[in-house]
Amino acid sequence: MANTGFIDWLESEQGRYVRRWVEARHDQLVADIFGFNAVQIGLPQLDLLRANRMPFRFYCDEEGPVQVRAAAFELPFATASIDLVVLPHVLEFSDNPHQVLREVERILVPEGSVLITGFNPFSLWGGKRRLARRPVDAPWRGRYISVPRLRDWCKLLNLETHMGCFGCYAPPLHQEKWLHRWRFMEPAGDRWWPFAGGVYMLQAIKRVQGMRLIMPAWKDKSAAAKALSPVIQRQTKTQRTTEQ
Repeated sequence: MANTGFIDWLESEQGRYVRRWVEARHDQLVADIFGFNAVQIGLPQLDLLRANRMPFRFYCDEEGPVQVRAAAFELPFATASIDLVVLPHVLEFSDNPHQVLREVERILVPEGSVLITGFNPFSLWGGKRRLARRPVDAPWRGRYISVPRLRDWCKLLNLETHMGCFGCYAPPLHQEKWLHRWRFMEPAGDRWWPFAGGVYMLQAIKRVQGMRLIMPAWKDKSAAAKALSPVIQRQTKTQRTTEQ
């Protein structure tokens, strides 16, 4: 996700407010996700894999300090080769978010995880975006995706949503002192309106349906014979009694 405007915005007071929450939540979750290969797609300026303990961690974007340069909708990774994918604010700034999600599903191993971060359209932050007639500045020009819609997209791709969380309940103010004064909304929001946070993170796990094992026909016949054997024995004993 080559988005210089968004990267610059992360250095503003608003951006640092969001950045602190995003980094803290990722540090908590990625520490307990295990495997061999992890990749962060987009925003390499944020090290969201720093708390993860996988031996191979990669950063992928179209530009910036990354090991792999590629577009998010066409990833150069083998199918079923990645255990963890981190998508920080990628889908909402992509021209084809469905294709990005399909690529993520393709490269994930069975039971692999993806962590998706985005802005919540049903929040004060989403309200500010709707009030802007032509949102051209970051981060308001993104196409915010709601959590229910994102869950539907994941379901179609056999990505089972595992857990999620919301944060950044304070209004999108520009000055740090005002953001600090509204910090009381963080614990209040988690308790009273947990779905109204300005930012969310959703974890989804790739599920693969197991194959049904078809047993040879001779085993079925053997099982049927065993089930009938007591009846045959009773009939044999009855015949012997009658003959006597």
